[in-house]
Amino acid sequence: MSRIARDRATETVWLPGAMGDVVAAFDFDGTLSTRDNVVPFLRRVAGNAATVEAFASATAHLARRGRRACTRDALKAELVRRLLGGRDARAIDAIAASFAEEVMARHLRTEAVARADWHRTQGHWLVMVSASFAEYLRPIAQRLRFDAVLATELEVGSDGTLTGRLAGPNVRGEEKVRRLDDWIEHLPDLVPDASPFVWAYGDSSGDRQLWARADRAVRLGRRAHRGVG
Repeated sequence: MSRIARDRATETVWLPGAMGDVVAAFDFDGTLSTRDNVVPFLRRVAGNAATVEAFASATAHLARRGRRACTRDALKAELVRRLLGGRDARAIDAIAASFAEEVMARHLRTEAVARADWHRTQGHWLVMVSASFAEYLRPIAQRLRFDAVLATELEVGSDGTLTGRLAGPNVRGEEKVRRLDDWIEHLPDLVPDASPFVWAYGDSSGDRQLWARADRAVRLGRRAHRGVG
């Protein structure tokens, strides 16, 4: 691990050895990627017509349950249930790998990737913390040489098919902070009795809690649409 890290933008120098190592946490959709990727992935799996129909039906269903039920988390859960439930997990992984290649080729944000590369040259830990699906983020993270992916997971049943549920909460807002802190707690070789210096990169309201938790918060990117992250 590098013992000195430097912010090129401000020329601020700090000594991680005095306070713990350094972690750079990156949101994905709108930050490392130029777009939201959840709906494009669902379209890749189920087709455009089925996705549009599911979106309309899910929105109507949640609306009938009242305004409080119409949340981003609830909409995402409904779309997963309607479009992914019962599908073979291995087939989804294959689609996710192909989808990841497309994102890598066409939808990465050059500035954000450059920042990740800089952190890597300093010996910092790199982690994606995202509401996007881990199934396609893992191959992207491997290519970009990230150390970990903390993202929304699809639940797989004992028969090898998707249950139509998420395996745990949608990773946005406070859940990003919880997942990151849990991951940091298990990092090896940290300076005893010291907390890592945390950089947090994001682009939207779903990153506010992560920014608040970070030692250095950075806003990158600009969403073209809201999506259902």
